[in-house]
Amino acid sequence: MVPAMFAPFPFAGHELLLGQGRGLYWPAERALLVADLHLEKASWYAQRGQMLPPYDSRDTLERLADAVRITDARRVITLGDNFHDDAGALRLDAHCTGMLEALTRALDWVWITGNHDEALPKGFGGAILPELELGGVILRHEARAGETAPEMSGHYHPKLRVNVRNRHIARPCAVMGRGAGGADRMILPAFGTLTGGMDAGAPEILAALQPAHRIEALMPARGQIARFPLWRAAAS
Repeated sequence: MVPAMFAPFPFAGHELLLGQGRGLYWPAERALLVADLHLEKASWYAQRGQMLPPYDSRDTLERLADAVRITDARRVITLGDNFHDDAGALRLDAHCTGMLEALTRALDWVWITGNHDEALPKGFGGAILPELELGGVILRHEARAGETAPEMSGHYHPKLRVNVRNRHIARPCAVMGRGAGGADRMILPAFGTLTGGMDAGAPEILAALQPAHRIEALMPARGQIARFPLWRAAAS
């Protein structure tokens, strides 16, 4: 049964579910994948004199807990930039610390490190890895240009900008590159509350997913995946 707010799609021989809340569920592995939590981003900016609403970590963790509940996931795999900086874990308030410790105790948890949190602390539980292979898919923080194996990553915070009823809107999306021999590669949307975004068709994203035959943005809509072409290789 497909959880509410999630939509199925095929990827590298697997059926996956992309959620409107920016998470991805892998039913066969009972795994929830999220990228770019950027916990304690607001407090990092506050230290530098730019005041943002200080509730980003709580909101991010509450949405993560909801996604675990909705999917009944037994594993959580984060795809890097879990904290906004290496000292972010020290700035978590007691409530958020308790939430995070409860989640990592209850689940098979894997932290994949990113460029913002290479020195991720071990105190919250779970395994800390630079990358992981699961079901023949490489899970890492940043897409590796030239990769020919199936891959999932984060880092770029892709957003799709569309015109709906004469209104320009931007929404987080996944970006998938289709390669030869089923070597699909995907960049997940950023899960964190204050993560912003890069245009899904930006040259940096298109280059990161090469080689590919075509690249498209994916968004869940009413239980189905809406696809938006971004790039296609020239006919040879």
